[in-house]
Amino acid sequence: MTHNRNQQSADSSMSHEEVQAVIDRILSKQTPAQKQDGPATGRPGGGTLADSKAQELSELDNEHSEFDGDQQELAERRALRRVSGLSTELEDVTEVEYRQLRLERVVLAGLWSDGPYEAAENSLRELASLAETAGSEVLDGIIQRRMKPDPGTFLGSGKAEELKDIVMSTGADTVVVDGELAPSQRRGLEDIIKVKVIDRTALILDIFAQHAKSREGKAQVELAQLEYLLPRLRGWGESLSRQAGGRVGAAGGGIGARGPGETKIELDRRRIRSRMAKLRREIAAMKPARSTKRANRRRHSIPSVAIAGYTNAGKSSLLNRLTDAGVLVENALFATLDPTVRKAETPDGIGYTLSDTVGFVRSLPTQLIEAFRSTLEEVAESDLILHVVDVSHPDPEGQIAAVRDVLAEVEARQIPEIIVLNKADAADPFVVDRLRRREPNHVVVSARTGEGVQELLQAISDGIPRPTVKLDLLIPYQRGDLVNRLHEDDSEILDTEHLAEGTHLKVMVRESLAAELKPFVRHA
Repeated sequence: MTHNRNQQSADSSMSHEEVQAVIDRILSKQTPAQKQDGPATGRPGGGTLADSKAQELSELDNEHSEFDGDQQELAERRALRRVSGLSTELEDVTEVEYRQLRLERVVLAGLWSDGPYEAAENSLRELASLAETAGSEVLDGIIQRRMKPDPGTFLGSGKAEELKDIVMSTGADTVVVDGELAPSQRRGLEDIIKVKVIDRTALILDIFAQHAKSREGKAQVELAQLEYLLPRLRGWGESLSRQAGGRVGAAGGGIGARGPGETKIELDRRRIRSRMAKLRREIAAMKPARSTKRANRRRHSIPSVAIAGYTNAGKSSLLNRLTDAGVLVENALFATLDPTVRKAETPDGIGYTLSDTVGFVRSLPTQLIEAFRSTLEEVAESDLILHVVDVSHPDPEGQIAAVRDVLAEVEARQIPEIIVLNKADAADPFVVDRLRRREPNHVVVSARTGEGVQELLQAISDGIPRPTVKLDLLIPYQRGDLVNRLHEDDSEILDTEHLAEGTHLKVMVRESLAAELKPFVRHA
C-alpha cells in the first residue's frame, strides 16, 4: 500500500506531457525521426533502450519454415507464457486455468568501462533480450561511464539515486544489472532503490531453469543455481540469531535452548552443500550413457559434426533444414538446451551424425560451463564444428569471439571449424562481405529460405573424415552380407563388376573394416 501511495504521488506530480512521453517510450510508439530529435538521455542520438526491439531478437514476421515441423513443444511453452495487463492478484479463475502471470516490469543498468559506446549499448540490448525471454517487460535502461564498478553499489551512490527515480517514475519492480554483482553490491543497491535487484548471471540461470526439459538438463541447471546461490545467502531478522548455547542467566534462553548453537543461514548452507553433492553424483551417473553413445559412434567410425554458436543464431533451424529433425525453434535466447543428435548423409552417401548444442553468450556464467560440461563434450569430441553466426546482428564479430572463448574452455579450438553465416536474407550485404573476407572457411546460408544449404552440405562432405583405405575386392556370391555391408554409409564404392567367381568391387573403406575384408583382397 505504501508503494502504491508513493507511486500515485509521483504520478500526480508529473505533467500530462511527461506522462504521455513515458507511455510512448514504454510502448515504443516513437517514430525514427522522433528518436533522433528527442531530448538527450546520456545516449548518442537521444532516446532510450525501450525505443526499439532488442537487437538480439529477430524481427522477421515468419519465425518458422516448412522444415521445422508442427512445433508442438513451442505451443506448449507459449501456453504458459506471462502476459501484460494483469494485476498482481489473480482476479478470475480463468487466469489460474491458463496460468497467466503478470509480466515483471524491469529497468536495466550497465557500465561502459572501455571500448566503443556501441559495444556497451549492444550488451545492454542483449540484456533486454534476456529479460524479455525470462518473462519480463523492459521499461527503460541506463548506461554509466565508469572505469571500474563501485565496490559498494556497483554504479555509485549518485547513479543509484538516479536509477531509483527512474524506477519510481516507471513503476518498475525489478532492476537487472549488466554484470555480476557481489553480495554486498546487491544489498547496497537494494537499500537505495528499494526494489529487487538481480544481475546478468541470475537472469541467465533463470532462463535455463525455465527451458530445461530433460532430467540431465534440470540437474545441471539446479547445480549451477545452487553454486551461484551459496555465497549469496542472506538472512532476515531472527533467522540470523544464534541459539543460546551454554550461556546462563538473563542472556540465556533457559531449559531446552542450550546447545552448540548454529545459525539458520548455516543450516541452509549445509543443506545446499548436501544437495549439490547429490546432484554431482546424479550428473556423474548420467554421463556414462552419453559417453557410451559416443563410444559406439567412434567404434563404427561414424563422423560427428557439432552445431555450435551464439544463442538465437539459428542452430535449431539449421538442424531442421538439414535433417528434418523437427526440434523446437523460437525467436528467444536459449530456447533449446538439451542436445539433439540426428543422422545425416553427404551427397555421395557417407553417413555422419549432426548434433545441436546449447547456445553461448557473452560472459556465460562459469557455473553453467562446469554444470553443462558433459553436454559440451559433444562439441569437444566432434570431428567438425559448424559455427553458426547471425550476420544480421549488429556485432557478429563479437559473437564469434565469445563462442570461441567458450570453445577454448572446453578444449575444442583445435577441431576443424566451418563458419556458417546464417540469416543472410536479413543481413546487410556489406556486413556479409566483411565477414567473408575475415573468415576464409565460411558458407553463407539462410536456414529460413534454404539459400546456401547445398553449399553447406558439400562443405560438410569435404570436411568430415572419409574412408581412406582403397581396396580391390573379389567377394564370392555366397557372401552377399559383405557386399551389403559395403553399401552402408561408412564405405564408398568406386566401381562394381560381376564376374563368374563373384562380385569385383573397388572401394574406399575405413581401417576398422579393411582388416575384416583382408581375406577377399584381389591380387594382381
